[in-house]
Amino acid sequence: MAGINSTSPPPPFQVQPPPSAFCDSSSKLLPFVYNLTIFYAEANLRGDEAPLVATSVVMFVLAVLFFILNVFSRSSDVSTILNPTVRLILSTSLSLFLPATSYLFSEAKNAVGQTADLSVRARTILMWMFLVELLRKKVEAILVTAGMHGYSDTIHSASRVVWLGSLVFFNLRSAGKKALYGTLWVLAAAKLVQRFVTVELGKRSFAYGRNPQLLASYMTQMLKLQGQDNHGPAGSDVLKRCNYAVIGEEELKKEAGPKGYKLDELEKAILDTDSSSSVITVGKIWAFAEKDPMLRSDPKLKRLCLSFALFKLLRRRLEEFPITDAEASNCRDLVFKGLWQEGMVGEDAIQVFSDELQFLCEYYHSVLPVVFASPFFFVHNYILFPIIVWAFCILMLISCSNGDVAYALDSFRTDNYVMSGGMLRMARCVLGKVWESLSTPFVFCGVDISITILLILAFAYEEVWEFIVFLLSNWFMVSLLCSHTSTPEWRTHPLLRRIIPSIVSVRNTMNQPKVCFKQFSVLRFSRLSLPLPTREVPEEAKTLIMERLARVSRDAPLSNGMSVLRSAEHRLSIQSHELSWACKSDSIAELLPDDKDGTELVHADMKMQLREEMGGWWGYYRSGESERYTKLMQVARTRQEGTTVISKGARLGKVFIDRYKDDARERVWKLLGDLWTEVMLYVAPTSSELHMKAHKEALAEGGEFITVLWAIVTHTGIARPAEPVEAPLRSISISGV
Repeated sequence: MAGINSTSPPPPFQVQPPPSAFCDSSSKLLPFVYNLTIFYAEANLRGDEAPLVATSVVMFVLAVLFFILNVFSRSSDVSTILNPTVRLILSTSLSLFLPATSYLFSEAKNAVGQTADLSVRARTILMWMFLVELLRKKVEAILVTAGMHGYSDTIHSASRVVWLGSLVFFNLRSAGKKALYGTLWVLAAAKLVQRFVTVELGKRSFAYGRNPQLLASYMTQMLKLQGQDNHGPAGSDVLKRCNYAVIGEEELKKEAGPKGYKLDELEKAILDTDSSSSVITVGKIWAFAEKDPMLRSDPKLKRLCLSFALFKLLRRRLEEFPITDAEASNCRDLVFKGLWQEGMVGEDAIQVFSDELQFLCEYYHSVLPVVFASPFFFVHNYILFPIIVWAFCILMLISCSNGDVAYALDSFRTDNYVMSGGMLRMARCVLGKVWESLSTPFVFCGVDISITILLILAFAYEEVWEFIVFLLSNWFMVSLLCSHTSTPEWRTHPLLRRIIPSIVSVRNTMNQPKVCFKQFSVLRFSRLSLPLPTREVPEEAKTLIMERLARVSRDAPLSNGMSVLRSAEHRLSIQSHELSWACKSDSIAELLPDDKDGTELVHADMKMQLREEMGGWWGYYRSGESERYTKLMQVARTRQEGTTVISKGARLGKVFIDRYKDDARERVWKLLGDLWTEVMLYVAPTSSELHMKAHKEALAEGGEFITVLWAIVTHTGIARPAEPVEAPLRSISISGV
């Protein structure tokens, strides 16, 4: 029955596959294939054993789903983020694996009794359980923020590993089999300990988990030492004087006090022009870049360090450490007197903040340990740790054979057909028989083999992917750049000095995240309609945004768009077709995303108004886009007393369409660009904790473009003008509309 060992000959005239084009006559292959297929040959597919077979099929579906999502769910070539929906599906798949495999293993074990060794099928299921446990950590975010969660997840993982160990050491009797599965258990336990130690050290480190508290004290004391110079330098000179910490602030001598940490060595660290000091600042990197050929030839590298410094400041705000007025003023000068006046185009300036948000997203949502990326961590995690694990695996192999090394190696090979190079031959044999005859036992046996292969490939892919992404991550690049700046050996050693250029050349060939916005059309409201594609933000839009923000920094406050529509430039462009935009000033807040319920109400009202204009439910859902466009133009031609969202939008759109002629196209597009920029920047600022939390959570789904704008205005202290307590109705009459 199922308890026949791989080395015992099969009974005659059973389902043993005869030698063929797919199955050779190996003395080990045929008995192994027989033991793997005998369960399905003798199973009653319509009786009590039908659930076992059905469970195997479900396992196959889950394995295929997991493999496909795992391989094709990355947002870019170097992404460490899994979409929350994809992560939920993967986590659910892995969670379903455990009860399914437990059920299958229990039935396979009971089929051979208590005295015999585990059958081939039971050992196959046990291998699934180990592979699933190893893959489970690949879909869990690495959280190193102090106090974010307890130890329940770690306890659950540890209990699963202990349980798997008991299945190995209390059920396997052959030395070779016990050594193989004991090695898998050592790997699972080592991965658990590795993650636990890494996360716990990170949570307690001033470079990671406790960095916001330290950075709050650093910024306060640094700004006092630096002072405020309203008539200081501009351009790159501002950036050379920037003392924002990139890395190294955790090395400062600190003493806890009632108002934070007292940093006694801060003045020496930031005023010392020697780049080899413990604290590497933005200014030191900018100054060093002028004399370093590599940094001078690729300005993106020094801007990446600025993004990292800004990320640390923004992360501190998300963890409830407020940005002071002095800090906002200093950052405003850094961005608009330094970064913007350095001759940088809008695309490069926006990319700085986009990279900052990428750091923030990976810090909170990464499933890979890129947060700790540094040469030190690389040596310990990818060189020393594998050596230690291999040593424990060898120790497990020897201990399973009572110290006899020669017997241990021989039994490890002979007791496990897979380890003697037979996995591919076995798969070829079984799948070949399926191709030849579609025999039921071989079909289901092929399912089992496919599950094993898919899980092994998924695990191997994840291990290789983690290593590659670690080396190509922005985190590792920033750490290397700081080492390059502070340590002369990194610039003179023939091997070390080639590391950064080599990584940069590889990164340049890969797909990098781009600054994009998602599109939405009120004329495509059917739930069956495909969503509009995400588009990269045009360079012109980025330039308009930075120019408008620069004017805001020079006391040109934001508006809800009225200032653009009433400007002399755009009034002349539309001549007699005056714009209609009648509204209460104090009702604009209802249209802003500050309050979730209010925003949802406005959206629901808009859909209801649109449904009424389309002729009810039938016209709302069955009409095409051209019909909806025609209806909106009819609304625009009708004079209405009300000022609904639909009527105002339709009338404004008609004005643009009427003026879109050869002699006014550029002016119409200029008006649309200015209006879009003004409205986007008007809704970006927020002081709501719930709104900031929403931005943080949206990063895991790829983020929204407005989050990039929110990061800029948060750093620079730009806010909407205060709403007046009372304001009369304002209206602009329309003629010719």
